[in-house]
Amino acid sequence: MCRALRVLCVAPDAAALDGLRRATVSAEWELAPGATSTDEALARLHEERPHVLVVFGAFPGLVDRALEAYPFLRVIADRQTPGAAVVGSMDDVRGALKGSGGPVRS
Repeated sequence: MCRALRVLCVAPDAAALDGLRRATVSAEWELAPGATSTDEALARLHEERPHVLVVFGAFPGLVDRALEAYPFLRVIADRQTPGAAVVGSMDDVRGALKGSGGPVRS
């Protein structure tokens, strides 16, 4: 059985999250509800079980905590973060996602 790649976006406020989700959306994967805080992002990770976490903005400790809980989670960020692939802008997110793998087999 195959299922679509599931992506969770995290940004510092609703407007930034909306922009990040628009830059990320594609028919090739599914967007989970986004988050605007570390606590909300961690709760969404547990609820939604995404395959990729896209983080734009300063969220100290989020990537470390996410990877500790889900070691196989792929992470894309807008800044140098251990464990994350770094992109220069929102326009680069789709390309990074395409390079991160296709459908997930379960």
